[in-house]
Amino acid sequence: MDLSHRTVLIVGATSGIGRELARRFAAAGSVVSAGGRNPEALAELAAEGLTTFDVDVTDSASVASFRDAVLARHPELDTVVTMAGVMPLEDLRDPAHFGAAAATIDTNLLGTIRVIDAFTPHLIQRGAGTFITVTSGIAFLPFPPMPSYAASKAAVHAYSEALRAQLDGTGVGVVELVPPAVATAGQEQVNPHALPLDAFATEVMRLLAQDPTPREILVEKVLTHRWAEREGTYDDLVAQRSRALAMLPGRAG
Repeated sequence: MDLSHRTVLIVGATSGIGRELARRFAAAGSVVSAGGRNPEALAELAAEGLTTFDVDVTDSASVASFRDAVLARHPELDTVVTMAGVMPLEDLRDPAHFGAAAATIDTNLLGTIRVIDAFTPHLIQRGAGTFITVTSGIAFLPFPPMPSYAASKAAVHAYSEALRAQLDGTGVGVVELVPPAVATAGQEQVNPHALPLDAFATEVMRLLAQDPTPREILVEKVLTHRWAEREGTYDDLVAQRSRALAMLPGRAG
């Protein structure tokens, strides 16, 4: 993928990985638009020269208005990155977790589908373009304190595979970005093993720039997650990660 002459939309660009990738695409020479819900963060990105749009991926009307605004401003749009996501902790022994589960699925899975549906006709009409979906190493190696997050990202993986098959022959490609734990928004303290954001983004941009672009963008640190079942390490790793259930209220000790 040539990163220097693209017109890129990143939905969920107001923090973390999405924000860093927006800056990296812009630095590479692409025209970048950022979508999100945080007005302060959008204002900061606008001050950096990015076009910004307000959007709530859980609201179909908001996504439709957003699409119309983006395409009116950037009719040459060729790359759509779906970054929006939430990752709450849930205690499945407490039925009160359901609200968090529903919100997670609505944002991470249905939000992704809403955005893809909104821009699919445009990219097909162009006859060229790319969707970049975002899953997680947790899609392939669950982190038990975040069950709905894992389920939503596993679903986005399966959806990405089906989308790629259905768009075959249209000129529109589907690339799946699979992050490991990345140190964003203070996560350095929560997970000292998280990959620094700068190092992650550098590796991602290098992989995206390959020709042909890989179907899955797998940085070195996520390979243990992605191939755990194939390597026969899955059960042991899930057992290790289950120790983190002590993070849940009432589970410590």
